[in-house]
Amino acid sequence: MAEIRFKSYEQSISRKPVISKPPADKVSEYFGVNVFDFKSMQRYLPKETLKKVTASINSGDRIDRQVAEQIASSMKAWAMNKGVTHYTHWFQPLTGNTAEKHDAFFELDSNLNAFENFSGEALVQQEPDASSLPSGGIRNTFEARGYTAWDPSSPAFIMESAAGKTLCIPTVFVSYTGETLDYKAPLLKALHNIDEAAVAVCKYFDKNVGRVNATLGIEQEYFLIDTALFHARPDLMMTGRTVFGHAPAKGQQMEDHYFGSIPERAYAFMTDLEYEAFKLGIPLKTRHNEVAPSQFECAPVFEEINLAVDHNQLLMDLMDKVARRHNFKVLFHEKPYAGINGSGKHNNWSLVTDTGKNLLSPGNTPKTNLQFLTFFINTIKAVHDYADLLRASIASSGNAHRLGANEAPPAIMSIFIGSQLTQVLDEIESTVSAKKMTPEEKTELKLNIGRIPEILLDNTDRNRTSPFAFTGNKFEFRAVGSQTNSSSPMGILNTIVANQLRQFKKEVDALIKKKVGKDEAILKVLRKLIVESKNIRFEGNGYGEEWVKEAKKRGLANIQSTAEALDALISKEAIELFESNNIFSKREAHARHEILLEDFTKKLEIESRLIGDLAVNHIIPTALKYQTMLISNVQGLQNLKLKADVFDFQLNLIKTISKRISGIKKEVEEMVKLREKAETTDNARKKAIIYNDKIKPLFDKIRTNVDALEMMVDDKEWPLPKYREMILLR
Repeated sequence: MAEIRFKSYEQSISRKPVISKPPADKVSEYFGVNVFDFKSMQRYLPKETLKKVTASINSGDRIDRQVAEQIASSMKAWAMNKGVTHYTHWFQPLTGNTAEKHDAFFELDSNLNAFENFSGEALVQQEPDASSLPSGGIRNTFEARGYTAWDPSSPAFIMESAAGKTLCIPTVFVSYTGETLDYKAPLLKALHNIDEAAVAVCKYFDKNVGRVNATLGIEQEYFLIDTALFHARPDLMMTGRTVFGHAPAKGQQMEDHYFGSIPERAYAFMTDLEYEAFKLGIPLKTRHNEVAPSQFECAPVFEEINLAVDHNQLLMDLMDKVARRHNFKVLFHEKPYAGINGSGKHNNWSLVTDTGKNLLSPGNTPKTNLQFLTFFINTIKAVHDYADLLRASIASSGNAHRLGANEAPPAIMSIFIGSQLTQVLDEIESTVSAKKMTPEEKTELKLNIGRIPEILLDNTDRNRTSPFAFTGNKFEFRAVGSQTNSSSPMGILNTIVANQLRQFKKEVDALIKKKVGKDEAILKVLRKLIVESKNIRFEGNGYGEEWVKEAKKRGLANIQSTAEALDALISKEAIELFESNNIFSKREAHARHEILLEDFTKKLEIESRLIGDLAVNHIIPTALKYQTMLISNVQGLQNLKLKADVFDFQLNLIKTISKRISGIKKEVEEMVKLREKAETTDNARKKAIIYNDKIKPLFDKIRTNVDALEMMVDDKEWPLPKYREMILLR
């Protein structure tokens, strides 16, 4: 077996990768060439049409059909000049992947004459099947109709392949009856809410602010594995992670991979990926080795959230395609290998005004710092009040392996802000009282607030154990899984912050109405929020057992089970939040809850079936074959009339192998029975809990026995590539 594995592997790495050659040395000369962006629209659209579409993108207003016809005609001309033959509505259904159905520009007239056409109607709306994609019961098989609707705020782009080029139009996906069936539509609603709520609060400080954009920078972690090794591991192919595998002698304990010299094969992949990404307007800025062997990271510059999410989803698809040229497979699973760090998707979030001000970056005066504190403290309060909902937004079968595993933030939601900002909030809490402030108190507070830029200059420490950390001019949501569509956590985050900002403004306006000065009213409400949200702030080690105990004292939830974490999506508080902010109806929220439960259950079911198959049909036969060889060896030694102690080792090994095989067989049989029991219930939550509480624990028990056998059986006979072969790139 080992010889076959290595031969396949050597053939794989000896093949020369297909590397694309950039048309110019400077990225600036070809960045966005495959994007129908403002520069392209300037060239192809009439001035009046360009003015209307730009206004629509900025305001979110609907584009009328006449303007859509002009845009479609220009978009077709631009695309066909680049060799495009087909177009598709590119959307993000609740599968977690992107989806597309291609149509040709080619049409026939009544005389069967061929011509190219792309109408405004085709641009604005299409009708894909809504019953074959997850809907949580909103769509039945006989209710197939759904709609994809153009999202003008995210530019169309051209996806290239060796076989041709396709014009991709970002869209939302809704059912025939209007319910949202994708990730993008709720995110767009959340972004509208944060814009509206943040602008209203900004007016306290700057009357010129007319728009607030939520921005996002997504750090994407991933693993690379050689294609030959990937195809020799059925578990990686079917689940994205290794269900078996003994820890190698050398993993990440030497701490020599992080920020180390990038392996040549990985470097070639990265440069090729960047070239393809730049053509699509994806502004990749950073590349480096991550902590675990064969783990890497790429990160773009900040963008408006809707575009950042689209780019991240497109990037993951692009990474997979480019990797194939380099005889690699990209692993996006949160925990592809046991015993070494898994992967996340760190979401760096901030708010920026149309006047160019980052609302989470202090200014150089007490007034601008008060604006910073307003948005900073309201964000903390929002996370405090809806921590369980944020936890639900990142809950998945893959992320369950990673959260709290001494490598990633724990399942307990907390916020790190640093010692200096903690001191500032403590001073506000102690200085601002219910009574009217004295001139001395106002002066002292203004002096302390005015020091914020200075103290933040040196506040560079970062708490990697915090799931939600303030890092100077943004919050970093570190607990997001590497496979997760960031629309979900970002939609929740922007919704809860918008909701909190509205409540804040209501309370401040009520005080101003009572003749309290504006700044004093703002500070009084901020003090109340500081006190109410204090429990969520934690500056220590989130990996420590002490934090688990402390969090319990503070009343913070520690929800380990994905099935139970998802309950927050349909709590009374969540439904009220969603409905009042026009994000989801009660029906839509319950549908999403069911979809996520089913996704969790199905993935565990696949893993369970795969574990049983590999254990019974691959591992046990291999162990029995080796055991038979040992028995023959013992019999031969006995025939030589040697003393029994000469072959004690072989006898003990034979007994140990039998014990491990019996353990595997017993646990697999128990797992099958429990799976059959789970199938008898139609309740998605009950089924998910059976899989989580009863079936999933057996995975580790079976693995313990299999991994023990890996260290006993002759290496040449073992049927699967081992960790030592997979995690070190050559």
